Amino acid sequence: MSKNSISNSVIRRLPRYYRFLGELENNGYVRISSRELSEKMGLTASQIRQDFNCFGEFGQQGYGYNVSDLRFEIGKILGLNVQTPMILLGAGNLGTAIASHIDFKNKGFDLIGAFDSNPELVGKKIGSLSVRDISELEKFCSENKPVAAILCIPMSAAEKMVDTLISCGIKAFWNFTHYDIRINHENVAVENVHLGDSLTTLSYGLNTLINPPSDDE
Repeated sequence: MSKNSISNSVIRRLPRYYRFLGELENNGYVRISSRELSEKMGLTASQIRQDFNCFGEFGQQGYGYNVSDLRFEIGKILGLNVQTPMILLGAGNLGTAIASHIDFKNKGFDLIGAFDSNPELVGKKIGSLSVRDISELEKFCSENKPVAAILCIPMSAAEKMVDTLISCGIKAFWNFTHYDIRINHENVAVENVHLGDSLTTLSYGLNTLINPPSDDE
């Protein structure tokens, strides 16, 4: 099965499998069956087998899955066995928090640069990086060849910045703005993160618990 034919829902379950298998490995598990894994993760055994079969045969009949080997293979599928150079645009509160607290190297990325247009932020240390002036961006990209970018900038600046970044060789965006990159750029990888939308979804879940719909509705 080609990667392009694998559904987005399967792909979005892979990081959860990877994380959960890491927890099992840390707790001393050597092997696990799809049934045992389904009980622990709240999925069906059939769903788990179907998901894994999208990428190859990982288990053995009567044995199940080797936890360490399966986690390693899922890590390779996710690209975690490489270190993709990445840069951050926007060194305000959100950008600083991301740069300081995300374990990029264990997520397949190497954060090599941070940029901002605010003179008060230029030179500030976030994590191990010093924030650079945005005027240095194109020269930095030419010399260091980053291929992924984190966007923590105002939406009003996002469209022009994305155009510049793509011209500099950026092919993937972790996008915290509300700018829809894929409208104008189809051939890039984009993961949109809308924190407000997530909180609104939580509000809906809470509301349905407090005010469940009646049978008449």
